[in-house]
Amino acid sequence: MRMNLKVPFAEKDEAKKLGARWDAARKLWYVDSNEKIAAFARWTPTAHASGEGSAPAVAAPARQSVGKVVVGADYVAQVPACECPPWELCERCRPLALNP
Repeated sequence: MRMNLKVPFAEKDEAKKLGARWDAARKLWYVDSNEKIAAFARWTPTAHASGEGSAPAVAAPARQSVGKVVVGADYVAQVPACECPPWELCERCRPLALNP
């Protein structure tokens, strides 16, 4: 099993002497499970110390379709108020128009 390490650049030579390997594609140091993992304990990333563990939760905005034009996945077709074409405003649909 592979364990990724968080090795600062200043300590890379020391980690290499202990047997850590450099992954050029991911740009990080790692050790295999057959290595002595206790020697690399100071470079093991923890969920609380790294800050990368989880993003802070952000509340989703309330979905309100009143008074705004919604496009894309949030689009909701409105039932027409009358039978007139959308570019003409009659007395029934004038109060519902965005730009009267």
